Amino acid sequence: MNEERNLGPQPIGALLAKHELTANDLVRASTQQLTHKMVARAVKGRRLTANTMDKVLVALNAASEGTYARADLFTYEPTRKVKADDDADGLDDEG
Repeated sequence: MNEERNLGPQPIGALLAKHELTANDLVRASTQQLTHKMVARAVKGRRLTANTMDKVLVALNAASEGTYARADLFTYEPTRKVKADDDADGLDDEG
């Protein structure tokens, strides 16, 4: 599993600027356990799980009163937690 972890600045940064929002605004708007660190990682382009991406998305929509989708905030698909059983056969998912 050699996925790149740092994917560069993400569109969420521009959306925060457009709505004049800060990481603190998202944390306060969140009804879930969203931290400043999660928001900072999202903006920087650190690879996130689907759960964290969704927390950031819900908070942004609440704070901006928008209806953004995950693809509007991020340029990549979330990581998938691999269970020990998934790779037991030694084959890639592709073949």
